[in-house]
Amino acid sequence: MRAIPADLAARLAEGATTLCRCWVLTRRDGTVLGFTDHDRDLVVSGVTYAARTGLEAAEASAELGFAISGGDVAGALTSLGLTDADIAAGLYDGAGVETWLVDWESPQARILLDLSTIGEIRRAGNAFVAELRGLMDQLDMERGRTFRAGCGADLGDARCRVDLSGFRAAGTVSALPEPGTLDTVLTGSFADGFFTGGRLTWTGGANVGRGADIRSQAGGRIELWEAPPSPPAIGDAFTLTAGCDKSLSTCAEKFANVLNFQGFPHMPGNDFVLRQTGATGTALDGGSLFRP
Repeated sequence: MRAIPADLAARLAEGATTLCRCWVLTRRDGTVLGFTDHDRDLVVSGVTYAARTGLEAAEASAELGFAISGGDVAGALTSLGLTDADIAAGLYDGAGVETWLVDWESPQARILLDLSTIGEIRRAGNAFVAELRGLMDQLDMERGRTFRAGCGADLGDARCRVDLSGFRAAGTVSALPEPGTLDTVLTGSFADGFFTGGRLTWTGGANVGRGADIRSQAGGRIELWEAPPSPPAIGDAFTLTAGCDKSLSTCAEKFANVLNFQGFPHMPGNDFVLRQTGATGTALDGGSLFRP
């Protein structure tokens, strides 16, 4: 049972209430922003909650036990801290959100309603709806190793151990056929698909420091999964990192790194369970399927 602070309880016991919702948003870079659905700014514990942002609670749900609670918060993109470019750049992905119920006549009378993180953000024109995920969402995240055929490591990390210096290239934009598609000049010659599934990181231009996932690469033409937040320009510089589909064959043929493969490629899958048995072929005697 939640204990309501005495000062807020006294206000709630009166004939009329003067309540509003306030949100404290903490981005992963440490930037703290405050918003309220009240019609004037509020200052509580050193945080200014900006009004006139159009921010409001759109939907909320609470669940019992270990079910994941959540909700939505909707608003308009304004000059008070939320910009389309920052959202598209992922600065708000995983940001922490505190939801408070506040008495706007006496802002120190308040109660913490929920702690959550920002999940999916849907945008339409100059408006957005951000999904709020409750604390139980952390229990839904993968922890440790899982048994699967594909590699569980990320290319170049401590488990993979591939030296990425030999699998990177620099380049510049030479043409912009359409949003999200780049014609480029690369420092080197690479086979088609070498960077498919890899990563592009901008080192110059309006998107410097930002990255994007590569959908496909054929010669010097690169197609991204999403167009960059700010339109790139001809001459903008970037670096490319090779892609890895996490299969054993790619690990062996492309990266020569089978000894560090972090998957279980010989573990039987659903196709093995459903496979028909024949009169000839491998005997189903419990022996190895891969050794003579």
